[in-house]
Amino acid sequence: MNQYINLIGQNARKASLEKINTRVKNKVLKRYVSLLGKEKNSILKANIKDIKFAQKKGLKNNLVDRLTIDEIKLDNIKNSIKKIAKLKDPVDCTLEKWSRPNGLKINRVSVPIGVIGVIYESRPNVTSDVASLCFKSGNAVILKGGSEAINTNKILAKLFRKALKENKVNKNFIQFIDSKDRKVVDFMLSRMKGYIDVIIPRGGKNLVKRVQKFSSVPIIGHLEGLCHTFVDKDAELKMAKNIIYNAKLRDTSICGATETILFHEKIVKKFCNPILKQLEENNCKIYGDRFLKKFYKGKLYPAKKKDWSTEYLTATVSIKTVKNCEEAVNHINKYGTMHTDSIVTKNKETAKKFLKNVKSSIAMHNTSTQFADGGEFGFGGEVGISTNTLPPRGPVGLRQLVSYKYEVVGNGQIRK
Repeated sequence: MNQYINLIGQNARKASLEKINTRVKNKVLKRYVSLLGKEKNSILKANIKDIKFAQKKGLKNNLVDRLTIDEIKLDNIKNSIKKIAKLKDPVDCTLEKWSRPNGLKINRVSVPIGVIGVIYESRPNVTSDVASLCFKSGNAVILKGGSEAINTNKILAKLFRKALKENKVNKNFIQFIDSKDRKVVDFMLSRMKGYIDVIIPRGGKNLVKRVQKFSSVPIIGHLEGLCHTFVDKDAELKMAKNIIYNAKLRDTSICGATETILFHEKIVKKFCNPILKQLEENNCKIYGDRFLKKFYKGKLYPAKKKDWSTEYLTATVSIKTVKNCEEAVNHINKYGTMHTDSIVTKNKETAKKFLKNVKSSIAMHNTSTQFADGGEFGFGGEVGISTNTLPPRGPVGLRQLVSYKYEVVGNGQIRK
């Protein structure tokens, strides 16, 4: 196994040194879209195999949903790749330039990162999204998907390699590790520093924790998406109701779903029943603090301290009342995970205070936290969301998958 993984590392490093022009990159992506259409039946057949395996294994329904690909999801995958093909190539762009008094000319120029390792679970669309984003940004990628989606992942990676080969590009720009052995992940994390420049984990808390614990390679990613929506005293009720319903229940399993709602105490009496009744009527379990209990007429479970730091990923929410915006910000900065946090208010000054002071990688005003997504940001897709303090932060798309270097040009200057 070690030999097999090392060979993948060597092939990826070799591929990453090749420079591919934008025209060829886009030709590869367009051909990939065409192959996904041609091989639709084979992809759906492979996916049915994975679904049967997952159900036999006793995987939860929400995980089976994540790995399922139907014709609509396949169309979404193709549309995502088409968008990536249309985006500006992020490589070899002059980001900044200036001259020094001694005549030296300095350019800061974007360059690919090199080799990216992606370890992920369930969602097969990650295979095509990540392959497309990494290739367009000039990076080679090593993909290690979960065993539950191995057949679907394998065919999606194989078709990308076919598109590369047909366009006379090194097919090892994209490599999929065809093994269910869990030791492969440990080997990637601890023994491939010479080949992999950055690791991106996409999956549940246990996977990310394991990556953070064992990786000797730098990581881009997030452990949890503990997102908040704060309803300020100057919020408009109808807007707050719509935003909260969407932020919590549109899709409860994504990392951008709101897990805690903060109410300014001055609007609790008027706002809590219309907003929370709508959640409860849609089978959402509600944990609330003592202040909320005075006013909410529906079913309320007493919130405990652990609820403020729980990512439910289901139709459950915790509610906290706060005295002001400062208290909301302090609560978010204490219990949040620097993912996505939103304020609903008509007061622009309060909104500004919130946006500038929460530590979140994505801070929002008058909108749903479920917009925390590379596709929704216009990135064509994402390889993940980063809550790191150092960049990249938020959705990691094309422009976040490049680094930069300085090109310095002189005409014979020597330093005194």
